[in-house]
Amino acid sequence: MSADTDSDPDVMGLDHTTVTGWGRTAPTAAWVVRPRTYEEAAAAVRDCGARGGIPRGLGRAYGDAAQNAGGSVLDMTGLDRVHAIDADGGTVLCDAGVSLHRLMEVLLPLGWFVPVTPGTRYVTVGGAIGADIHGKNHHVSGSFARHVLALELLSADGEIRTVVPGTPLFDATAGGMGLTGVILTATIRLQPVETSLMSVDTERATDLDDLMARLAATDHRYRYSVAWIDLLARGAATGRAVLTRGDHAPLDALPARLRRDPLAFRTPRLPATPAILPEGLLSRTTVGLFNELWYRKAPRARTGRIQRISGFFHPLDGVPHWNRVYGRGGFVQYQFVVGQGREDALRRIVRRISERRCPSFLAVLKRFGEADPGWLSFPVPGWTLALDIPAGLPGLGAFLDELDEEVAAAGGRVYLAKDARLRPELLAHMYPRLDDFRELRARLDPHGVFVSDLARRLGL
Repeated sequence: MSADTDSDPDVMGLDHTTVTGWGRTAPTAAWVVRPRTYEEAAAAVRDCGARGGIPRGLGRAYGDAAQNAGGSVLDMTGLDRVHAIDADGGTVLCDAGVSLHRLMEVLLPLGWFVPVTPGTRYVTVGGAIGADIHGKNHHVSGSFARHVLALELLSADGEIRTVVPGTPLFDATAGGMGLTGVILTATIRLQPVETSLMSVDTERATDLDDLMARLAATDHRYRYSVAWIDLLARGAATGRAVLTRGDHAPLDALPARLRRDPLAFRTPRLPATPAILPEGLLSRTTVGLFNELWYRKAPRARTGRIQRISGFFHPLDGVPHWNRVYGRGGFVQYQFVVGQGREDALRRIVRRISERRCPSFLAVLKRFGEADPGWLSFPVPGWTLALDIPAGLPGLGAFLDELDEEVAAAGGRVYLAKDARLRPELLAHMYPRLDDFRELRARLDPHGVFVSDLARRLGL
């Protein structure tokens, strides 16, 4: 988020500001309001004006989901209290502005961990529900909203509603990208752990078929599983990968020196990425060299390595502002899923990306388990691939449009929390509960109080 020169602060904190997603590709200007109480949040919703408003957390949605050109953006990070922890039953009640990082700081010393975490711990609980985030454990645990026992939602009419799983409003809010209202609090079921460390197995896969076979045959043995893919490799090596899987390390697996403080949560931090980097730093040549080195340095097979939680789940969080590495033009993170039995479509798409020579060094493949109940939740049983691509790559828009068509034809979908460019006519093919979502929104918010750049672009 970068400040506009025209600012007009008030009691809640109000700035006219240029807002972007983490990909930094589609900036728009909005009035950013920073409520510090539930009453201020309700006042902000009442006063958001003709262009409406949208809640925002820590700004880690890659696209335009938490932007609202000409309207209001409600920065919810000031509402960040942890209200109650049931250390026996394994639940926490907290404000929606609490980050997963803060929950880890508070919960790990008590022997509990968040049930689902994405590749960054710098997302808020409200954002985690609104995007219905998933992690390396979806094949076991599903997405984040599956572990939410209840939430409080500030709706367009100013009413605070208690929303529970199994209701239409919950299913519209989980994955609903903030368009059903402002989440104020949530009660979350937690994951018990004995230590703050992971036991990790790593192996190489020689190509995409080898990778998928390994995942399909042995994923049931691991709580967490992810593969980094070299999308510049071609020929017989197309889709070669490094597969990393693990689980929370039990206390008896730790060496003596680590047993002294087994639940300590340590997060190493590297220097921030410079604000200005040379354009073209991530060329096919440099990314190809990085990918070759990364694949070669990975062990062919290694088991039981003890690793910090931060290193296993969130390696990029140690590099502040790592998104600047893509230069001023920013980057697109493209993530799609195709269903079980549609491996042919995944092979074609990986081959096309490889042949197109997209310079992506952050490309990961995971397997999804059972679909989640959210009407706009992204995961369905099958295979999901996410990759980062510099936004300035010539012809990128047309190429990704073609991939969208192939994904839709295979019954798949793209992830709205990472999108800034999907064509609206494909949305209904990808999300069959879209009409239900739109109808509930029309009843709950007939005047369009909650709106975002994403909602306008896709007709949500």
